[in-house]
Amino acid sequence: MIFLTRFDGTEVVVNCDLIVTVEKIPDTVLTLTTGDRIMVRESVEEVVDRAVRFRHRALQGPGFRADTHDIAAALSGPHRTAPSPGESSEQERPQGQQKD
Repeated sequence: MIFLTRFDGTEVVVNCDLIVTVEKIPDTVLTLTTGDRIMVRESVEEVVDRAVRFRHRALQGPGFRADTHDIAAALSGPHRTAPSPGESSEQERPQGQQKD
């Protein structure tokens, strides 16, 4: 499932398995296996990137836990990404300083 934004600003969650085509005509339009068409604000490249990232997480298996970082990455633009598993989301602290 990927988070996308309709042109009226509402958020929609789309099942990636139902996407047949993603077209730019001139706006981005998704065609689903149901025949429904959804027009979204994201570019074709962004929709494809989100679908690929979702599929990658899904194929990692049951040991991988999706969390708020994954959701934040899905909602953010192409320039912001969430830390990968095992990577700290906090900035490195100089030795001897502890978290409050």
